Amino acid sequence: MGQARVTPPGWCHPLGPVPPPRPGVNPAPDPLPPRSRLSRLVPPPGTSVPVRAGATFPGRAAIPRRALHIALPQPPRHGQLLTLHIDYEAGEGPGVCWLSPEQTAGKQKPYMYTQGQAVLNRSFFPCFDTPSVKCTYSAVVKVPEGFTAVMSATSWEKEKDNTFIFKMSQPIPSYLIALAVGDIVSADVGPRSRVWAEPCLIEAAKKEYDGVIEEFLAVGEKLFGPYVWGRYDILFMPPSFPFGGMENPCLTFLTPCVLAGDRSLADVVIHEISHSWFGNLVTNATWGEFWLNEGFTMYAQRRISTEVYGLPYTCLEAATGRALLRQHMDNTGEDHPLNKLRVVIEPGVNPEDTYNETPYEKGFCFVSYLAHLVGDQSKFDGFLQAYVNHFKFQSITADDALGFFLEYFPELKEKGVDTIPGFEFDRWLNTPGWPPYLPDLSPGEQLMKPAEELAELWAADGLNVEAIEAVDIAAWRTYQLVYFLDQVLQKSPLPEGNVERLSKMYPKISKAQNAELRLRWCQIILKNNLEAEYSKVKDFLHSQGKQKYTLPLYRAMWAGPEAARALAMETFSATAPQLHVNVQNYVKKILGLEVAEN
Repeated sequence: MGQARVTPPGWCHPLGPVPPPRPGVNPAPDPLPPRSRLSRLVPPPGTSVPVRAGATFPGRAAIPRRALHIALPQPPRHGQLLTLHIDYEAGEGPGVCWLSPEQTAGKQKPYMYTQGQAVLNRSFFPCFDTPSVKCTYSAVVKVPEGFTAVMSATSWEKEKDNTFIFKMSQPIPSYLIALAVGDIVSADVGPRSRVWAEPCLIEAAKKEYDGVIEEFLAVGEKLFGPYVWGRYDILFMPPSFPFGGMENPCLTFLTPCVLAGDRSLADVVIHEISHSWFGNLVTNATWGEFWLNEGFTMYAQRRISTEVYGLPYTCLEAATGRALLRQHMDNTGEDHPLNKLRVVIEPGVNPEDTYNETPYEKGFCFVSYLAHLVGDQSKFDGFLQAYVNHFKFQSITADDALGFFLEYFPELKEKGVDTIPGFEFDRWLNTPGWPPYLPDLSPGEQLMKPAEELAELWAADGLNVEAIEAVDIAAWRTYQLVYFLDQVLQKSPLPEGNVERLSKMYPKISKAQNAELRLRWCQIILKNNLEAEYSKVKDFLHSQGKQKYTLPLYRAMWAGPEAARALAMETFSATAPQLHVNVQNYVKKILGLEVAEN
């Protein structure tokens, strides 16, 4: 589709040459061999060095293992700086995604994007593919006429011959370097924000987010300190994008599923904005402590949400997150080793295969427990600002974070809060299972209780129509409706005829364009074998390819009667070409179809 040159400046650490690893800090799984560390790649300027590459290993999500081995003519001096030029070709690999026109919203032109997290950017360009190393970068990207290139960069400019120049002036880990090329246009939505999308989506994107992002950024800055990345833009990805969002600095990649048309999912971006401080600015040094990115981000997201939407609504949203954690641990068993905050990832294992709700929701509970120990929200907010300022542009371990917490609050350190029986910090990190402490979500009960009571009414054998009609859901926001539908799903199958009547009474739900509501309504349709509305399941799966929405529906169809299974096969046959290859393979496994080896 074009040519690209990404130039990390010698992969030099922004604060000097890459230091040797600190005790207890291991690189990401499948790291470059020790002999290729930058501190050892220091020949005299202008000296040529032989380079050879290793091999790759196959698998469902194979990670290239081609380490560059550098033979040095003489020992380097400590601290000596090196510029290393590597000529390479890339394009085939799990981190570089090529979409056919059918996989885009416009259906007219191809599209490509990169996805670096967790350790996939090694298939995009030579790098230290570990979150423990940060660098700045620049890139020159030439693409054909009619296409636009965008990157996670603090500055960019377009030159002749459709060549784009990018520069990231702040140090970031390799997984946050991202590129997208396609038929992309932009629209301003704030003083430091614009939305990017295919032309057929740009008006919807502008309508949904005009003026919204700046409010979230301003609250984040008030709580956590300056936003250091300059711009905050959003690229709305093609419908086949399998993720909800990716927090690439300056340019979040976001699913178009949030474009509900009524701003009912606009707050989803708060999570990605929160990564601007937690994850992008202060980063987990290893993927085994992913909770440092996601647990702190979940806490930050809910702090911003509380300021913008109030505590009851935030507690309601947190309750849905807790339910997801409960569902995950019920499925895996609480004692599963991945249900720890500090996970041991064996060499050769893709960290992406360890992904689950634990680092998010159990991590949130641990950060909430730290706030509980402090006992004063404003003091804990002050700690978070100090934490970000102290560790900014660094990659850290849990020991670093918790050590700073105890130093910041010496009175808590003196009390030995890290060793309180049953709540020991070591237990939080190294013992699998349900969180020892759960934050109080009772302020959300004023929103949860009406939803629970209404679900009970709909689950009854004899419908109390008068009581149902007395509940006005017109003013309910997304997560209150989601909570209600989750309750209905738990009580399904409902008595015969109840779902049909629910559908007619609440077109706000049964005809919603909000993806979170559509997912749950489709699940209710399938759980109640409502064949008359199977078309809504098919339409939803045709409209998007997000993994979070696609896989649960195929599991539900395949667990259902013959008609549901036939719907699954028919829908997959029609939509497979528009799905990301990983999602295709996941669905094939659900349906018992053959999965081709990479």
